Amino acid sequence: MNARILPIRFPAARSAGGFSMIVVLIILSVLSLMGVAVTQMTILSERSTRFDRDWQIAWQAAEAALLDAEFDIRGPNTSGSSRVSQFSPTSVLGFTADCGTGADRGLCLPSVTAKPVWYTVDFLDTSANARTVEFGEFTGRTLDTGTAGVRPARRPRYIIEVLPDLTPGGSATVQRNIYRVTAIGFGPREDTQAVLQMFFRKE
Repeated sequence: MNARILPIRFPAARSAGGFSMIVVLIILSVLSLMGVAVTQMTILSERSTRFDRDWQIAWQAAEAALLDAEFDIRGPNTSGSSRVSQFSPTSVLGFTADCGTGADRGLCLPSVTAKPVWYTVDFLDTSANARTVEFGEFTGRTLDTGTAGVRPARRPRYIIEVLPDLTPGGSATVQRNIYRVTAIGFGPREDTQAVLQMFFRKE
């Protein structure tokens, strides 16, 4: 009598193997989605950090322009075109409604309309007829700028408005002036801008 050995089949094993494959594919898909999400978060974080850095540079450039305006008003200046004598606490000589050009560039009388002067002046104009003052134009001071590296793309600019000084305790017969300076600074990209203002009283 011949004995025959029949193979033993395990149909359940095949079913378990197929299920494991599905689980592995699901896990891989989830890990891939998590990887994409982490990559996007990293890119957004980098962009946010870069924007904050650029804005800080623009802010510092605008602060530098305010300081340059203070030197313009008070001196001492090293530029041959110094105009310190024009900033008399009791005179508005040289100040015009359109902010002037040449030696009177950026010297503005108060606006007589609803919009303030600093809102209507074109701070991006760099032509010879620009109404704003470029950093160092009347003070001879310098600022490192350019499109290479992390620095302001261009020099900041400012205007100086003359306003009546309404501080209590002033003279009733002599009108004294106070100056409002509005400055714009630029980041490594020219479209990154910061605008600052200060009031300055010359004694």
